[in-house]
Amino acid sequence: MPASLAAVKHKIESTKSTRQITAAMQMVSTAKLNQIQHHTQTYEVYAEKVKKMLSDLVKSHNTSAASASHDAYAALFEKRPVKKTGILVITSDRGLVGSYNNNIIKQTLQLMKDQNLTAENTVFLTVGKTGTEFFKKRGMNVVYEYSGVSDVPTFREVHQIVKTAVQMYDDAVFDEMYLTYSHYVNRITSRVRVHDVLPITAESLEDDVEESSSKSKSTEDEAPITAEYEFEPSDTEIIAGLVSQYAESLLYGAILDAKTSEHSSSANAMRSATDNADDIISSLELQYNRARQAAITTEITEITGGMTAQE
Repeated sequence: MPASLAAVKHKIESTKSTRQITAAMQMVSTAKLNQIQHHTQTYEVYAEKVKKMLSDLVKSHNTSAASASHDAYAALFEKRPVKKTGILVITSDRGLVGSYNNNIIKQTLQLMKDQNLTAENTVFLTVGKTGTEFFKKRGMNVVYEYSGVSDVPTFREVHQIVKTAVQMYDDAVFDEMYLTYSHYVNRITSRVRVHDVLPITAESLEDDVEESSSKSKSTEDEAPITAEYEFEPSDTEIIAGLVSQYAESLLYGAILDAKTSEHSSSANAMRSATDNADDIISSLELQYNRARQAAITTEITEITGGMTAQE
């Protein structure tokens, strides 16, 4: 076999091996996506109820009473002059997820540009190795980093992240906090979201409630019910307790959403890689067959020429 044909055949075999790997990775990512989607759907019901209840309480009662509480979570309502801004960025721990990480980082840099944020007045809380490495290499102040989030994150994992973020806000490490992550829309589309999460305001609560309600409008046609509450032991303690659950549900929901988007991006990237491998294999096989045909034709011509010369 000529050297050129051997090289083409080796490329075909190598590409077929790569295709097997990418196809297997696509199947794994799709299985993880199906698993986390089921978990997310059940959690969204709880998170929506917490948001709605807290929003009703904030609209009907004076939250300054809650702010006066010694509970660190209640202080999340407190507004103060902004000297430092915190940005919590959720990325993946690994690659092979298409443009997933690039889109999040790009939007985070755009946020810094829009808000006139620099390395001097910004601190980062990063979930995922990709974001941590990116911002550290560029001299940004990463005050908290977390990696190794499981494929289907549990609340126990996220609780430490929430606790740390709240404590840093209470200790004035930063005076406001933004959250950037990739929101899962469907199996084809994801969209980067930027939320201003701290301090909590009545407006941000209302926006969250409206967004949650819009998701269920297509399946629920019931008339809205106005909530009325009797407080035991007191509205201050209840609001403080609900604020803690709201903060936890907000960040936990964002990490679940980001992980769902990550699995979807990984499945799409591996599907594209598999399709590209198929195209390359087809092209190489066509090239191989043409070269082989040309070699056979050359051999026949040489044999025929030799027989003619002997005659």
